[in-house]
Order: sequence, then structure tokens, then C-alpha cells
Amino acid sequence: MMKFTEAQLEAAIIELLGEQGYPYTSGSDLARQPEQVLIKDDLRAYLANRYAADDITTGEIDSIILQLETLPVGDLYESNKTFCKWLSDGFLLKRESGSKPGEASKKDLYIQLIDYDQVNSEEVAVAQESYEALPMAAEPSASYVATTGHNIFKMVNQLEIDSPSADNSMRIPDGILYINGLPVVVFEFKSAIREEQASLHDAYVQLTTRYRRDIPQLFVFNALCVISDGVNNKMGNVFAPYDFYYAWRKVTGDESIEQDGINGLHTMLQGLFDKERLCDVIRNFIYFPDKSKGEVKIVCRYPQYYAARKLYENIKKERKLPNGEGGSGKGGTYFGATGCGKSFTMQFLSRLLMKSVEFESPTIVLITDRTDLDDQLSQQFSNAKSYIGDDHIVSVESRDQLRQLLKGRQSGGVFLTTIHKFTEDIEVLTERTNVICISDEAHRSQVNLDQKVSITDKGVKRTYGFAKYLHDSLPNATFVGFTGTPIDATLDVFGKVIDAYTMSESVKDEITVRIVYEGRAAKVLLNNAKLEEIEAYYKQCEDSGSNEHQIEESKKATSSMNSILGDPDRIRTLAKDFVEHYEGRINEGSTIKGKAMFVSSSREIAYLFYLELVELRPQWFEILECEKGSTLTEQERKKIKPMERVKMVMTRGKDDPEALYNILGTKEYRKELDRQFKNDKSNFKIAIVVDMWLTGFDVPFLDTIYIDKPLQKHNLIQTISRVNRKFSGKHKGLVVDYIGIKTAMNKALAQFSKSEETNFEDINQSVIAVKDHLDLLNRIFHKFDSLPYFTGEPVAQLNCLNNAAEFVLSVGKLEKRFMALVKRLKAAYDVCCGSEKLSQQERDLIHFYLAVRSIIYKLTKGEAPDTAQMNAKVREMISEALKSDGVEEIFKLGNNDGEIDIFDEDYLAKIGKIKLPNTKIMLLQKMLAKAIDEMKKVNLAQGVDFTKRFKALVDKYNERKEEDVLVSEVLEDFSDEIINMFTDLKTEMDSNDDLGISFEEKAFYDILKSLAIKYDFTYPDDKLIELSQAVKEVVDDKAKYTDWNNRDDIKAELKVDLIMLLARFGYPPVSRDEVYKEIFAQAENFKKNRVV
Repeated sequence: MMKFTEAQLEAAIIELLGEQGYPYTSGSDLARQPEQVLIKDDLRAYLANRYAADDITTGEIDSIILQLETLPVGDLYESNKTFCKWLSDGFLLKRESGSKPGEASKKDLYIQLIDYDQVNSEEVAVAQESYEALPMAAEPSASYVATTGHNIFKMVNQLEIDSPSADNSMRIPDGILYINGLPVVVFEFKSAIREEQASLHDAYVQLTTRYRRDIPQLFVFNALCVISDGVNNKMGNVFAPYDFYYAWRKVTGDESIEQDGINGLHTMLQGLFDKERLCDVIRNFIYFPDKSKGEVKIVCRYPQYYAARKLYENIKKERKLPNGEGGSGKGGTYFGATGCGKSFTMQFLSRLLMKSVEFESPTIVLITDRTDLDDQLSQQFSNAKSYIGDDHIVSVESRDQLRQLLKGRQSGGVFLTTIHKFTEDIEVLTERTNVICISDEAHRSQVNLDQKVSITDKGVKRTYGFAKYLHDSLPNATFVGFTGTPIDATLDVFGKVIDAYTMSESVKDEITVRIVYEGRAAKVLLNNAKLEEIEAYYKQCEDSGSNEHQIEESKKATSSMNSILGDPDRIRTLAKDFVEHYEGRINEGSTIKGKAMFVSSSREIAYLFYLELVELRPQWFEILECEKGSTLTEQERKKIKPMERVKMVMTRGKDDPEALYNILGTKEYRKELDRQFKNDKSNFKIAIVVDMWLTGFDVPFLDTIYIDKPLQKHNLIQTISRVNRKFSGKHKGLVVDYIGIKTAMNKALAQFSKSEETNFEDINQSVIAVKDHLDLLNRIFHKFDSLPYFTGEPVAQLNCLNNAAEFVLSVGKLEKRFMALVKRLKAAYDVCCGSEKLSQQERDLIHFYLAVRSIIYKLTKGEAPDTAQMNAKVREMISEALKSDGVEEIFKLGNNDGEIDIFDEDYLAKIGKIKLPNTKIMLLQKMLAKAIDEMKKVNLAQGVDFTKRFKALVDKYNERKEEDVLVSEVLEDFSDEIINMFTDLKTEMDSNDDLGISFEEKAFYDILKSLAIKYDFTYPDDKLIELSQAVKEVVDDKAKYTDWNNRDDIKAELKVDLIMLLARFGYPPVSRDEVYKEIFAQAENFKKNRVV
């Protein structure tokens, strides 16, 4: 049968990269030291060629290489940050002084490690005049090939890299892409089609854990990492969590991926690995914050790259010029789904503009429409001075300050401000044309150019919207709008949509999670007539539009709406249903951190709702130091403030009743609430809001939002997007609707996506998924009697759980299927556990299957990772079941590494007592594997031999016939075979006594003996014993140097000593290289695991 292996995947990718113009070289053909990762010859050739006109000397080239090589491996993050800065921005080289007396030393030379001028034949051609699709990147044009003269590209595989540390082994990365001798991209491949399903995550762990530990020198010079199994291909960096590795799904940036899934490997290799684009990403799209607590390195995702590039090109085309010529000043609109990283796209764009020669260091004004958004952006931008390339990044407090900052300034500067600073003040701030004004969330207050006429006692007064004043203040600036929800007025102010990235694309790319809708309006609306009134309200809002003049009409509608929503009986019912739904999700472990947001339609109604909660759940209003079940470190105590579970988040009103006024607190207090809600351990779990926190407020682990407010269009999209952020373990975001917004939601989502597909799923789909999975699981269990779990006493329940695990394990092929089904069942149940459509009987069954899965997980893999998110009662039952069966005791024995003698008779006896044969087999397998590992550390030959025997035995067990499954003799035989193998292992470990040599010497004896059999020569036994003792002595002698692993001189000496020793003993009689290789392998293995 043909199999697609990792080697074939590697070969395919190398071939495809070859078509992109990256020549292939095998690592074994490179002349270098074993731990060296730079290709110095390439780097020398590039520098000599690139700076030939500046008469660069070999001494200067050597000093550059030395500068790179001396970046410390110990602080990998800082070294990589320094290197990436040199790579993108270049650095100054101090020249050698003149060789002749009196000759002046030359002025410093600006060095670029990649020749970007050559690559950028014309600023990367992402956006052409008409934005038509570009020709395929795979067809290099003739002129292009001619231009990349100085840069040397290479794709290298099979590069053996030695670890700088004695404890770690040599590694061979699957592929490394070199530019000018610098290993800027590392590839790791896993085959998608093989028995031990190696996942993409395994490739990630290989790179970020093993390689980073063993060959950190490679990552000093690393820009990007790519992991691939041929089907899924993702790009990230060595410091990024797995969730932040993403596919690159476009080649030109103009394809639509909503309709058609395109081959991910093809788009990544032709998109990202187009030479120009790759160099552009390395130069402009890798960001390290100026200061960071952890190891933060951000690489762009493909939507951010294409958006920033296209906007840059459009700004260049539409900007006004000093001579009155130029474009319209409308730089364009970017429509990006909420949650897809727009603020980083702005930052990438700001760098492109700042670094561009055409714009002569422009001034950038970043405008948001709310102070909290302004704070978020200014924190981010102020920490990116080095990246953007301007030290002058200022959050502006007032219009006067902005005027002072712009006065007399001809270039540079990034100023962050809110739109409200642009009020009725007609003085021009600056006439300059190289001012770029970037608006965040541009759909709201930044587009109202309309005039409003009001009659005062002084006559008629005309006022305009903020946007008009903004435009008048900066008459020659170019305006760019970023929005998650474009409305027509946005396009009038900022120009056409230059690039768009929709919610469906974002979900497909795993940048955000899917939104699930649960309608509960019928539970809290008292009769149908009221429902109809709400529908009529929506209709009226739609008809009356939403600009300044028409708002009056809808205000009337709103007040009648609030009288329906504020009905005291309704609020009581609402609070009761909310409490039940929220507690249900908490009890089932279906919410990640228990955070929920409740959106009320008005302040009064929010307060009434709050008071009902106080009535229903007084314990929620006790002030606790942190959430129940958590403990805080000293550090956390400084950050986490004691608090109630429920808080209202809104501004104070002058006429608020005193109690409400005191609950709401000051602006500073609201900032504190913001911080606490974003902290997962804080006791503040439920935020009741009206208008605040509905836009630009990111809490990744928020997974439930309850809506009791009539919302429409962009406001609705913004609000439901609070729950679409990605977080580990979060599959979906839940929107619970108490008012009937489903139609409005469909309309809004259809308006803001390119295709007709729905962007959210109904909760019923999850209910159906749960029922389907229960049906499949019930079929698997139809021969099993699970009645005692549901009807019996606690002991009977526990036995039933253990027997159920035994039942699943008894059919080898069943286990994987069962585990996968229950995992999917849990993901669907997490979403719909609040639904009345699931009966109590179905819930009990779900708990039963979850418990069985946890027990099997514990038996086969160790600690079950998903028990934390589970019903507490079931969790207790699982641990009791494991205790009742004696399994827990055995685990305790096995966990104290090194202290327990696995061969202890008691240990075997305890396992022998376990009545369930398959459970017993699992434990025996685990134990035997551990014992063989211990053996391998000293005696490689015997260890490998036992591993093969063990694997054959397990395979035989797994492939047993279905009809044998219940035959107890088969299981007994298998247990006996494992125990026999165990005894053999024990005998083997003591066999050195018979020969009168130590266990370590026996390891060399075995390898020498096995080689004689393998290569068919005879050698007397007594001499073999003598030789094995002598070999151990030589190895011991060399292994006394602590750093022998890093020292080639000692390794070479060991080889020479061994060859001389073997020659003296006349072993082997016939000279064979393979024999020496295997003896060296055992010697290295022995040295590595040697206990001093």
C-alpha cells in the first residue's frame, strides 16, 4: 500500500519552493561546525557583493559575523528581538580606520542583512490600480529574477545541529529556509496519514519545546516558523502559543475564501513564500513590543498583511499634494470582522507609512470614538515606538494640546485622540498634506457631516457632526477608516472599501469562534401581543432610519418599548430565568471562567434587574477576595480586588437615587472594574451593562452574553462579537436572547458578509448534535447494562462506572471511537446545557459517558485534562470509582519516580488483585513500558530488543478478533504474557551476576555479542567479557568531563581510543564500519544516562 510519509511531504514542499525560486541544498553538503547554524560562506558572499562599492573589507565582514554569533543563546527572547531589529531596520557598522598613516577613517556604513531595495522591485505589488487579481505568484517574471541579484536564497533539509548543552541531543529540523546564510524560517512536517496519528500540534511541540531546548542557537536568527501536515499548514513564531499559529489562505489578497476552501499549502507557498512578500513580512510585519512581561512576538496574519498593504497603496494614490494636485484625500475603508486584530493592522500600516520614502515621515493622527478604546490603543502604540520608527507617540488630552503638537511640526509623530476633541472650533490645526488620519470604529461618530438646525433665543443656530469639524481642522489630510461594520456614510467620508475580512472568514481561519444563538424571549415575555409590539418597534426603527433628524421619532418608540421591557413581572421572570440558566452553565462546567455580560435596555431597567438578583441570590453580593476555589499569590493579591460577583457598569446620573449613585462609582472605579473583569480569578463574574463595554472591550474568556436590549445593525454585530474572541478550550460563543433579536441578527450579519451563509448557528443545532451523539453512544453500549449507575446505591454506581470502562477497553477498536464521540458530545453540550430541550434522563446519560471517558483517559494516558470542566458530582464519582478499584493506589505507587521498585512483588500482587481484566492489562502495559525505558538508559541493545517484543505483544492484543473479546482466557493469556516478559526483563537485569560483571559492563557485552551474531563471526566468550570491561573503562574515562557532549575533541578521542582498543582485542575479526557505529551509539547512550 502506498503511504504518504513525512519524507514525501518534505520533498513535495522542497519542490514547490524550488518553483518559487528557492534552490535546494542538502544539509550534509554544507561545510560547517556541527553546532553552527549560519551559512557563513553565503553571508560573506552577500556582504562582499552588496557593499563592494563601499570597499567593505574582510575584517569588517568578519566583525559583522562575530556580532551575530555573539548574541547570547541564554536569553533567547532578547537575542531574537535584537536580531529581528537588525534584520528589518539594518544597523551601522563602525568602519576600520584607514590603513595608511594620516588616512581618515571612513564614515559608518549602514548594513542591511537582506537587500530589500533589490527585492522591492516596486513596493510589494499587492494593490494594483484597479485591484484586479494579480498573476499567480508562482510565475517569476524575467525582470524580477534579474533584480534579486544580491540576496542568496536556499532551502536546506537534513541539517544536523548539535546542542550546545551536554544534556541534550543533536536535532535535525525538517527544513530551514536561508536568506544570505541566515536561517530565517524553520519548517516542521508531520505526516497526516500514518498509524500513530502525529498531529500538527506535535510539530508545534517539537519546534517550541524540544528544538528550542536542544538547539536554541537556531532560534536566535529565526523570523518565522511553519508547521505542516500537507493538509493543514500554519505559520507562527517560536514564542507564540499554538492557538496563534494561522493558515495563510490567499496568494494575491483578492481571492474570496468564503465560498471556496483553497488548498492551504498552495496558498501559503505561493502567497507568503513569494520572495518579495516574504522579505516584506520579515521587514515590516514582525513586531516586538518595546517592553513586555512575557515573550511577546507578533507576526502578521494574512488578512492584516493584505489590508495594510492595500490601504498603503490606496493612501499613496488618493493623498492630496502640496501643489493642490493629487487625489481625493479619501484613503479608503477597511472592513474587518470584530475580533480579527484591527488594532495591529493599524500598527502595521503606521509602520509602512512612517518608513516610506514617498510620505517623507508623515504625521499620523489616530482617532477613536471612546476614551476606553483610546486607552487600549495608546497603550499598544506607546509600546511600539521602536517598531513604528517614531519616538513621538503621544496620547492627546485636549484640542489645544493637539494644536501645540502640530504647530511648526513638518513631519513625524503619532497622536492618539478621541473624536470628541473636534467640536465647534473652526481653527485649522495644520494645512500640511503629509498628515494621515486613521479612524478606529469609523462607523459611529466619525461620519456625521450633516448639519443640524436649532432655533435659540439668538436666532437660528447651525451645528454639524464631529466629522465635519475634523475634516475642517485637517483640510489636506488623507482619511482612512477602520470598521467592523461599514455603513454607507462611512464610505462617503473615507472612500470605498479597500479590503474586507468577514466574520465567516475569521471563523474559518480560527481567529474567532463561532457564535451560537439561544432564544429565550418566550420565557420572559408575558404574552404574544407584547412580542408583536416589539416587532413593530423594529419595523419603525428601520423605516425611520437613524440619522440625527429621525432619531426623535424612534425615541418615542423606545419609551413605549421600555415600558414593556420594564414591566415588574417581566423583570422578576427574567431575573429568575437568568439565574437558572447561568447557574446551570456553571454547574455543568460549560463556561470557561464563569464570566457573563447582561445587556439591559436602559439604566432604570438595569437597576431593577440588579435588585431582583439581590433578592434571588444574596450570596452573589458578598464581597470575596477572589473566585471560590482559587487561591491568590502575593503578586495576584496586589492586582485582584475583593468584590461582589455582580456589578453594574454605567455612568452615574445626576438624578440617580442615592443607593444607585453609590453602587455606580466614579470613572476611576469603572476603570478598576474593567481590570477586574479581565482577570479570570476575580470574583467579579457578571457585568450588567447598557451602553458601555459593547464595543472594543476584549475579554477572550467571556463566552456568554445575555441580551435584553433592542439592538440593530452595527451595534448588534459589535455587541454579539464580545463573545467571539478565541481562548484555549473555548469552542463557541453563546448569545442568549431575551427580546427577540434573531431577525435583526440575520439581517445585520447578511449585510456585513460577502456571501449568503449564516454566520451563527442556532442552539438547536447543538441540541441535535448532543442527541445524535447520545444515540451513537447508546448503540455502542446496547450490550452493556448501565442500569446500576442510574438506580443503584453509590457502591453499585462506582462498580458500574469501572465495568463500563472495562467494557470499552475490551474492544480495542472501540476505545478511540468512544473517546472521540464523547469529546464531541461534551463540546456540543457545553453550548446547549441551558436548553429545556434536553431531558434529565439525557443529562444523566451525558454525565455517565463523561465519567467513563475520564476513567479510560486516566488508565491510558494519566491525568485527565478535561475533568476540570465537568459536573462536580460526576467528578467526585470518578475519583471514588478509581479508588474503589485499587487503580488510584497503583498510580500513587508509580508516580514517585525512582523511589519505587517496579519489580517489587507487592506491586505486581496489587495489580493482580484488580478484577477487571482489561483495566489490569492497561496498568501492566504502562508498567512494563516504564521498566523497558529504565533498561534502555543503560543497555541500548537489550532495551531495543525488549521494545520490539513488547510492541509485537501489544499489536497482537489490539488485533484480537471481535469474538475473542469476551473470552476470559484470551485476556488471562495476555496478562500472563506481559508478566512473563516482566520476569524475563528482571532476569535480564540480573544476568550480569552469572558472568561476574556489572550491569553496565553487561550492556557492552550484549552489544558486542549481538554484533557477532548479526555480522556472522565468532569471538570467544571469555575475551568478550574482558573486552566489555575494557570498553566501559574507556567510556568512563572520557565521560568524567562534564561538558564532553559539547567537546568535539573529547568525542574524537573516545572514537580513537575505542578503535585502538577493539584492534588490540582483534574485534571484529573482519573490519566493518557498521560495527564501530553501533558500539559508539551504545557508548554515547551510556555516557548520556550515566549516573555519577
